[in-house]
Amino acid sequence: MADKITAVKGMNDIAPPTSAHWEWLEDRLRALMQRYGYRNLRTPVVEPTALFIRGLGEVTDIVEKEMYSFEDRLNGEQLTLRPENTAGVVRAVAEANLLYDGGKRLYYMGPMFRHERPQRGRYRQFHQFGAEALGFAGPDVDAELIVMACDLWRDLGLKGIELQLNSLGQPEERLAHRKALIAYLEARFDQLDEDARRRLHTNPLRILDTKNPSLQTLVEAAPRLMDYLGDVSLAHFKRLRELLDAQGVGYSINPRLVRGMDYYNLSVFEFVTTELGSQGTVCAGGRYDGLFAQLGAKPAPAVGWALGMERILELLKEQGRLPVAPVPDVYAVVPDAGALVQAMPVLQALRSRGVAVQMHAAGPDGTMGSMKSQFKKADASGARHALIFGADELSRGQVALKPLRGERADVDTVPAQRLVALADVDQWAVSLCHP
Repeated sequence: MADKITAVKGMNDIAPPTSAHWEWLEDRLRALMQRYGYRNLRTPVVEPTALFIRGLGEVTDIVEKEMYSFEDRLNGEQLTLRPENTAGVVRAVAEANLLYDGGKRLYYMGPMFRHERPQRGRYRQFHQFGAEALGFAGPDVDAELIVMACDLWRDLGLKGIELQLNSLGQPEERLAHRKALIAYLEARFDQLDEDARRRLHTNPLRILDTKNPSLQTLVEAAPRLMDYLGDVSLAHFKRLRELLDAQGVGYSINPRLVRGMDYYNLSVFEFVTTELGSQGTVCAGGRYDGLFAQLGAKPAPAVGWALGMERILELLKEQGRLPVAPVPDVYAVVPDAGALVQAMPVLQALRSRGVAVQMHAAGPDGTMGSMKSQFKKADASGARHALIFGADELSRGQVALKPLRGERADVDTVPAQRLVALADVDQWAVSLCHP
């Protein structure tokens, strides 16, 4: 026997009934985007490696350690499975010149890939949903995106998600802060851990986001970027907060909230929870006005956020907010395979009228199995009714309709079956649809 092939570690199958939860969440996300006027953009899963090296920076954990990169055997091109999608969205918008007639509000949804140690809420193939507003420079669109995320939490019934805000200012302001931060950290070099020492001259802002408990006191006393912001940056941040205050959006200002990539500027924000352990960030975003130019395109302002689908589903599960998986309205019990000729057109007629129907299937020998086994499967399906295509009933142009569920769990509340005429399918089909 050949060796059994299994899925790649950290890349998971999503099977029923769990897949129904994904579909439910996806539907709500699409509806949210429709309400705010955002339209779908679909980009390739594979992009040129240079897109992420230039977009994310060579000295980042993603580029240095986590990307799935390879050489195309046919033409030698260096390719990468996308580790995130903001760079891909900007590439697509610039390549198609989508901003020629003004700003665009877009969203995406799909798998991303990073070679990380798999753990709860963090996988090697994971799924993100992102909303991006491109071509808009004002804090009003920053506020719109934040309010949109808050709207989603309400729609999903999620509690305990807190919003954290910060401003990164503009590149020249960040450069002045960077110099002060490096000088501060160099003077305390012996207190830094290995990661902080490695990042000291390449990506010092990331040191402020360290999770190492022994560095917390040092980081708290470090120079704060907010103290280096000019009047324009401060005015942008003030206006954002005014707009959020006017809509009753609660938040805290977190001066340690940073981004490691140079193209980020002005507003950055995260939605966090304490209910998912170390993977507490469920949605993160910010303004990235510098990315278009960094990718060689005409400069344009942009802001957006992305959320982890797995983390949202974990939080929904933790808070008991996941919906019940859908079940068929009707399970078709067919005592004899010969009745399929009459049964299948009726089932198709029901489906065309919006009734969800699951039909009992014949076994390997072509027989349908006993009535007892069929009713056992009908009950296990969760269907509200069984439709029984008995030979006697069919000979009279009828079919037996048997309710399988009562208002309570005890069998005595389930009403008895009744006969319905096949010719009247339009009349009784309505009562079969799930309420």
